[in-house]
Amino acid sequence: MKVLHFYRTYYPDTFGGVEQVIRQMAVGTTRLGVENEVLTLTRDTDRPLIEFEGHKVHRAHLNFEIASTGFSWSALSRFVELAKQADVVHYHFPWPFMDIAHFLGRVKTPSVVTYHSDIVRQKYLLKLYAPLKHQFLRDVNRIVATSPNYLATSPTLGLYKDKTEVITYGLDNSIYPVPSAELLDKWRQKVGENFFLFVGMLRYYKGLHILLEAAAGTNIPIVIVGDGPEEIELKRQAEKLQLKNVHFLGALPEPDKVALLTLCFALAFPSHLRSEAFGISLLEGAMYGKPMISSEIGTGTTYINVAGQTGLVVPPSDPAAFRQAMEYLLAHQQEAAEMGKNARQRYLDLFTAEKMAGHYARLYQEVIDEDQRKRQRK
Repeated sequence: MKVLHFYRTYYPDTFGGVEQVIRQMAVGTTRLGVENEVLTLTRDTDRPLIEFEGHKVHRAHLNFEIASTGFSWSALSRFVELAKQADVVHYHFPWPFMDIAHFLGRVKTPSVVTYHSDIVRQKYLLKLYAPLKHQFLRDVNRIVATSPNYLATSPTLGLYKDKTEVITYGLDNSIYPVPSAELLDKWRQKVGENFFLFVGMLRYYKGLHILLEAAAGTNIPIVIVGDGPEEIELKRQAEKLQLKNVHFLGALPEPDKVALLTLCFALAFPSHLRSEAFGISLLEGAMYGKPMISSEIGTGTTYINVAGQTGLVVPPSDPAAFRQAMEYLLAHQQEAAEMGKNARQRYLDLFTAEKMAGHYARLYQEVIDEDQRKRQRK
């Protein structure tokens, strides 16, 4: 069975949550006998094809972007060619160019869409895009929601419940590097151990401005790993608030990230908008047995982090509530440690890559079988 994943960006260009999920899907289903390929866009013109962890990555040149949507003329022809060779096309939504490619290429290969997020920010452009979006979602064979919370609260997914099922994200702990004692000592000397950690792209919906406000007037140590479009503004805010307890470390290699996940006291995840549909770094915190603080935004974040069980959940955009949650965990460290244990167990019960891969391998076979039955009836 050959599966083609289609998404706007992928390793080694970017290391966001969706890219991590596609990576975990590809690695996990490869172990089950699935041959995976990824088609993505890149500004790198030197390597149109690379091998990554047992799967091929086809990289089409990015021509331009409009409202964070990448367009590529060469991707259209490559998509048609690769889709014809695949048994299943696995789309990763949202990406309007992908919808266009689907129809222009007149792709008849059985298709699965993982619905990673509603479109939240571009409300006016969404009105223009809506007819194409719904035509696309009607045309694909199956849709996957990433948590029961998101399926229950997404107005778009509510229209397609008859073809939608829930498959949560999963992570494979074994493909994460084990930090050396020297690396742990390096970071221990730099940032200590009793700190709250944020890991992720510094985007508008991550709510880091809320975390900085929550840190103001306290000595609570906070470490922020990642870069992105909000970085300059966040550093200005930290300077204005005179925050000496917040460390911006930028994007770091995987071993350093894991070292900080190992050392941290808890995960701080202040995302306040529905653009944060799940929270891969939150799940990484659970995988490493850390208590978590997140906001209730009706998405997968509170499917990972169950209030009072694996951490604390606060109202969105409420710095005072987030500050109180951090202070509570620091004041009740035995309870926080128990929450961390519960978080690790919840990861093992629901969120392993092995479970996710098994569900997707089964779904791929189902859409192939359904397509074959339709062809036989014709």
